[in-house]
Amino acid sequence: MKKIAVIGAGGWGTALAILLSERGLPITIWGYDKAHVDEMNRTRLNLPFLPGVTLPENLTATNSMADTADADLIVIVPPSKAMRSVAQQLALTPPRPEVPLLSCTKGIELHSGKLMTQILQESLPNNPIAALSGPSHAEEVARKAPTAVAVGCADHEIAKQLQQIFSTPNFRAYTSEDVTGMELGGALKNIFAIGAGVCDGLGLGDNTKAAYVTRALAELIRLGVALGGKRETFQGLSGIGDLMVTCFSRHSRNRGVGERLGKGETLEQISGSMAMVAEGVPTTLSAFECARKLGIETPIVDQIHAILYEGKAPGKATMELLNRDPRPEED
Repeated sequence: MKKIAVIGAGGWGTALAILLSERGLPITIWGYDKAHVDEMNRTRLNLPFLPGVTLPENLTATNSMADTADADLIVIVPPSKAMRSVAQQLALTPPRPEVPLLSCTKGIELHSGKLMTQILQESLPNNPIAALSGPSHAEEVARKAPTAVAVGCADHEIAKQLQQIFSTPNFRAYTSEDVTGMELGGALKNIFAIGAGVCDGLGLGDNTKAAYVTRALAELIRLGVALGGKRETFQGLSGIGDLMVTCFSRHSRNRGVGERLGKGETLEQISGSMAMVAEGVPTTLSAFECARKLGIETPIVDQIHAILYEGKAPGKATMELLNRDPRPEED
């Protein structure tokens, strides 16, 4: 490889660009806001999204999508609601057909129920599509705190190639052929992280949160399998691994949203004060809709949906979950 492009100049896109810069290759990072990318080039910082981290010299920011067209790998990291428009923009100056497109965005498109790789495939059908997921908060990846992720692709040779590119002494990549399961694990866990934050905001304690996360995993697996993922994938890095870090980390925007909801703030107040997207908020709508279509029982998703979009008090939602009819743990 001679050049890598990263599409998305938020915190996660910047952290991945910094990680890839360790290869010594030119890295181009695309952002939609010209003033933002100009500031990144001038100050060598991304203050709005990843403060305190210096950008390497082999990283250049741009707001021209055409600057990514000659890359040998394109890493795609916009917010999920922007994935379709970004894919369409990329298709206007398309990469060469052999260039892999790696989605690192976690979400499910509302109404269509499509995953991020499926949206990319629609706009760029000639390119191999892959996904990366796992416990990997941008703040920790950027400062080289060790972690492990999964890289998924239907073409195993491309998955192995991407594994090599992303593997560093502090960032260990495993391969997977279950791209659907990986993406579902990464998307659905954000919903459950909001509920974990509600537990924190209500001051319910460690027992409550441990029990909640365990039942959240059971629900994630039930819905994820119904949507086409493999059970064993949800028991790995892109499932339980990502769920744990997002439910417990101080870096988790989704957990933070839930904590503020638990303390009495409204979703409008919280959203208005955040610079970055908490993906669990729109994904709750998508997952709620998918579960209704499939007839899947999702009591936690239903209650988080009610808190976010129906004005239900977090304390009431918690009590309703606790007072559901008794049942075997395996259900």
